[in-house]
Amino acid sequence: MLRQLEGIILKTRDYGETHKIITIYTKEIGKITAIARGANKPKSKLSAVSQVFIQGEFLIYVTKGLSTIQQGQTLSSFRHIREDIVKTAYAAYLIELTDKLIEEKRPDPFIYDQLNKTLAWIDEKEEFMIPMMMFELKLFAKGGFAPIVDRCVRCGRTEGFQSFSIQEGGVLCEQCYPIDDRAIQLSTSILKLLSIFLHVGLERIGDISVKQSNEQLLRKIFDQYYDQYGGFALKSRNFLSQIDLLK
Repeated sequence: MLRQLEGIILKTRDYGETHKIITIYTKEIGKITAIARGANKPKSKLSAVSQVFIQGEFLIYVTKGLSTIQQGQTLSSFRHIREDIVKTAYAAYLIELTDKLIEEKRPDPFIYDQLNKTLAWIDEKEEFMIPMMMFELKLFAKGGFAPIVDRCVRCGRTEGFQSFSIQEGGVLCEQCYPIDDRAIQLSTSILKLLSIFLHVGLERIGDISVKQSNEQLLRKIFDQYYDQYGGFALKSRNFLSQIDLLK
């Protein structure tokens, strides 16, 4: 079936000397894999629209197996991401995480929209760690391992949050936090912010002001939490480690 689809390219690999196999996260039918014939030829019309990060409109012959891209038009190239090695590193991490946690042909317009908005934020702004973590939590939920952030993971209380426990998989209240002596102490406002990260779309958030120390602590928590529950090794995280060393 020939379909007009909007999508973001998550992954590409060469196929033979002139073709590419491309993984696209589409708004309408979810993640699909398609061949772009001749995309590696210098004068190919598909060359410019068959690169990672590209958001485009694609005319695709969709099949149960390997689909075929007939035409493509770029909607956004996220040019500033491509021109900045730090932005490239973080965007590559989000793209790879999306590819790992999103199942084939399971459409989710909300997640697609949030990925697009998060990439646009990274592209346009200098501070993007909070929007990134908002999208990460939503992906963790899609992967089935999101932390419990709107109630105490042990007793169910919805107030009096004291700390975040990687071991327990969520927030602990002031009564339950002693059960994990490695739980990370956070302010009540920061702990409540995690619930917003998980449930609220980026379009409903203005410029978020979080102290750099709190932002770094949250980043550490997210990384350790993924290491505990994520299950997929991500090449892009090695790249991010190297970027951090350069800093």
